[in-house]
Amino acid sequence: QVHLVESGGGLVQPGGSLRLSCAASGSIFSISTMGWYRQAAGKQRELVAAITSSTSTNYADSVKGRFTISRDNAKNTVYLQMNSLKPEDTAVYYCNYDSKSDSGGPYWGQGTQVTVSS
Repeated sequence: QVHLVESGGGLVQPGGSLRLSCAASGSIFSISTMGWYRQAAGKQRELVAAITSSTSTNYADSVKGRFTISRDNAKNTVYLQMNSLKPEDTAVYYCNYDSKSDSGGPYWGQGTQVTVSS
């Protein structure tokens, strides 16, 4: 079992920045993928960015060049640096953890609200 705790959401003006953090605890495997998804009101949950334990990354086209995902394997924590935020980035952001060694996954955090508005 893996428990994910997110932090860092909030209200920011267009063009501003936020940094999300997600700390994982429990039965963490060394080989895993952690990522961030988001779900805007009335829309399906979508992948924002993901990073493997070897730091290979994947980004949604809509955030490339603006968002950066990183992880600290020693702290079992993943970060999402969000710059040049737009109103369309407004959503609940969810942390995700998945490992092929854990049949109980993938695991999800409780979500953190990001609102981009003037």
